[in-house]
Amino acid sequence: MRLKYIFITAVFLWTQQALSEVSTDEMNKSNNPLTPSVALNFHDYITSSIFGTDETSNTFYLRGATPQKLGGFPQLTRVSLPYMSVPGPDGDQVTGIGDLNLFDIFLLRPIGNTEIGIGPYFVFPTASEDETGAGKWQIGLSGVAIHPQPWGMVGALLTYQHDIAGDEDRPTQNIATLQPLAMYNLPQAFYLRSTGIWYFNWETGDYYIPIGFGAGKIWKFESGVNMNLFAEPQWTVAHEGDGVPNFQTFVGLNFQFPLHVQ
Repeated sequence: MRLKYIFITAVFLWTQQALSEVSTDEMNKSNNPLTPSVALNFHDYITSSIFGTDETSNTFYLRGATPQKLGGFPQLTRVSLPYMSVPGPDGDQVTGIGDLNLFDIFLLRPIGNTEIGIGPYFVFPTASEDETGAGKWQIGLSGVAIHPQPWGMVGALLTYQHDIAGDEDRPTQNIATLQPLAMYNLPQAFYLRSTGIWYFNWETGDYYIPIGFGAGKIWKFESGVNMNLFAEPQWTVAHEGDGVPNFQTFVGLNFQFPLHVQ
């Protein structure tokens, strides 16, 4: 149902707005997580196969980002709130809000054509069900490196988190993720993409490495707003432990709003 609403929203907005031509530079900015613009994203991970079980899961993220300055340093803050449907202990699906996470990236001076950002990462125990969250307050670091090119861009997003407080009966959180990013621009604002998130649980030794291959399309409205619609199947090529995704589809609808709309 969430996937249906993403596409309905995209089609409705596309038919209601006058469109402008999208340049290669604007395509890169639309896919660049370090672009200093206000963003609103609707992301849905549809996991149709999980190692060690016949169950499925679905995680929908509502994400927002905004640029700002602290002491003269430019930064970009992104907040993500998940709504999840995951296998429960009795074989049923447990649905609820997950743990809210936030990272605050300080935009550093570029090295050549490579954009770099680094900053703190926080996870708050906002889950409405035990199965949809860790029950822990967590803190860590996040870093991003993006290398734009005329044909697209490559880069990576790295996060690390460890719990500092929370329910003592819940497992310790000691987790790192690495998200390699690759985009290849095509004519008429279409593009190819690969953005699978590699997950490593240093406490249990579990991990999984998905490889994605998908496509997207970008529209630019005359108001200056960019709309980015995409779908990306992801296959896990290496893993350790049960309960991690085997195959999932990442579907998203992103909006970028100019800082000064004329």
